[in-house]
Amino acid sequence: MSKVWFVTGSSRGLGRRFVEAALARGDRVAATARTVAGLDDLVARHGDAVLPLVLDVTDRTAVFATVERAAKHFGRLDVVVNNAGYAQFGAVEELTERELRDQMETNLFGAVWVIQAALPYLREQRSGHIVQLSSAAGIITMPLGGAYHASKWALEGLNEALAAEVAGFGVKVTVVEPGTFATRDGKNPDPLANGHLARTDPAYDDVRRRLGAMTGKLPAGDPAAAAQALLTLVDLDNPPLRVIFGVGIHPMIQQVYADRLRTWDEWQELSAASHGGT
Repeated sequence: MSKVWFVTGSSRGLGRRFVEAALARGDRVAATARTVAGLDDLVARHGDAVLPLVLDVTDRTAVFATVERAAKHFGRLDVVVNNAGYAQFGAVEELTERELRDQMETNLFGAVWVIQAALPYLREQRSGHIVQLSSAAGIITMPLGGAYHASKWALEGLNEALAAEVAGFGVKVTVVEPGTFATRDGKNPDPLANGHLARTDPAYDDVRRRLGAMTGKLPAGDPAAAAQALLTLVDLDNPPLRVIFGVGIHPMIQQVYADRLRTWDEWQELSAASHGGT
């Protein structure tokens, strides 16, 4: 049976490819974006199977109204893909309050509003799958990514708690953690060239140079392949809570977790002392 999708951030990048793949196999999609003019070609090709909807996920009232419209239009919701988001870059000292709040409003609160709006429909159906686009940046960190990491690490914890809360209603939750993908004209995006950048302080110029030298070292994945992987994921009876999309990330994660465990082990004596012996 075909599925009904609700996808945020559908106008470009991975979100656009997810919508294309779902439509190509006969599913129906409510495709949302801040501007939907870029979805006109999909409407021309797929007609009523795609419902373009203008949506700014930071507007909670608009999110609830848009989810309701999609659910009433198609009669149900099966797959909710929280994809809308962006990356704010800058050293922690460089970030303004507005930049940090805007990052969290879109990446974290926007996702929460979509989840809260969709869950009543999924619970009533006793079925559905919430797919949260996180990032490798939700597991590991790099300099100048503090704001982006904060938003993605928050999403990781939120969705893990959510999965335990809604499992009894037949609702599944998966956090997708993509590595680097060629989402800009077939190229791996350069975060320091294409991201939102805080006003720079010369004190961190050396950090920027080192990060720039590292950019692009991992192979850029094919967004179309990621979309096919997502189709496989949403068709599983028992999907994973977390899954990495891309190559080159898994060894880095293994090293990061090994380092964390080793540090906790090495400082067990201090941990015990902090307890006070009671």
